[in-house]
Amino acid sequence: MICCRGFVDLRIVYGILSGVGCGMRVHVDERERSSEVPYYLSSMGVSVIFKALDVGDYIINDLIVLERKRLDDLIKSVYEGRFFDQLKRLKSLVGFKAVLLVEGDLLDVDKYTENPRSIEAALVSAVLSFNIPVLYTRNSRHTAELIKYIAEKTQKVSRKAPVSLPTYRKNKKPKTSDLRAWQIYVLSSFPKIGPTLAERLLHKFGSLKAVINAQVTELVRVDGMSEDKAKLFKKIVEEGSQNTTGTSLDKFIGKR
Repeated sequence: MICCRGFVDLRIVYGILSGVGCGMRVHVDERERSSEVPYYLSSMGVSVIFKALDVGDYIINDLIVLERKRLDDLIKSVYEGRFFDQLKRLKSLVGFKAVLLVEGDLLDVDKYTENPRSIEAALVSAVLSFNIPVLYTRNSRHTAELIKYIAEKTQKVSRKAPVSLPTYRKNKKPKTSDLRAWQIYVLSSFPKIGPTLAERLLHKFGSLKAVINAQVTELVRVDGMSEDKAKLFKKIVEEGSQNTTGTSLDKFIGKR
């Protein structure tokens, strides 16, 4: 492993940032509101913009997409199979540099699992199989300091044209018999529902059928599922074919 007690070798950071391409601006996924990292970033003078992100937890200066994993969450995601799916999404990004950040002391991993080598193997795969660098921090304040450091190093790197925040969209049908992959594929085909939100819906309701049968008031309890998205989803699911003549979804979808 590249870390000892969570300390970051700044030479690694320089290596990651070399060759990537304005103020210190960080988009933060809505799910990170409960963490202390955005608070620390704001106190350090970084502009924090909360947004439901399809990929990653932090997007730094529209250049770096950072996935933050606390040690307990890392272990849970590895065993649940979410970790490698997230790596695939990070790897699929075009025009952005993906970075995985592990928050916590890896020497404590055996306190959470009886098979710590499986976690080490997952992190090795992130670097060798997915070409995604891994950084390590001690705690949420340390994470914020590192994000600010990256923001400072990239704020002078300007893009020639504005860019959209990265999204992960399916292009082809899953080449697998895995039912969860097909369920995510089906849900993410609905307007304004990407694979990340599809995963959250399935995790909340347990099955594709349960998601479809859920009411708007239930759907909006899922992070990233606004009332407009929920109404649009139910409109598509429930509208009968005999009533589709002249029916428009423009008021739900809106102009891009």
